[in-house]
Amino acid sequence: MRIALLVSEFNWDVTSRMLEVAQERAAQLNLEVSHTCRVPGAFDMPVVADALLRRDDVDAVVTIGTIIRGQTRHDEVISHAVAASLADLSTRHQKPVSLGISGPGTKRHAYARIRPVSERAVEAALKTSERLREIR
Repeated sequence: MRIALLVSEFNWDVTSRMLEVAQERAAQLNLEVSHTCRVPGAFDMPVVADALLRRDDVDAVVTIGTIIRGQTRHDEVISHAVAASLADLSTRHQKPVSLGISGPGTKRHAYARIRPVSERAVEAALKTSERLREIR
């Protein structure tokens, strides 16, 4: 299975480590990482995910990011918009798009979630792809 890793540069101190964990987990699961793409932030992910999903050499997209809670509700708006857009893309293309975006939460929460969120995102892409193959 060939996956694309789509990582947010915003909060790079966290997301760069998430990317490393996702790459490690993909290797453990014998998944080929056909593309690794960086985007400015989580909000920028859907358009690049759409382009990746159109490629024949991408079976699934794994998103990697973290949204840190601020003093306004901006973090919640971004979280909801991105999750809805990515779910729509997955349905439209009939390929998994896993949500490896933690938050909204504090910076401390983001650090604590690096490994579990990153590993689960890679695993979810694989498991969803397997379920799709079973029913086709």
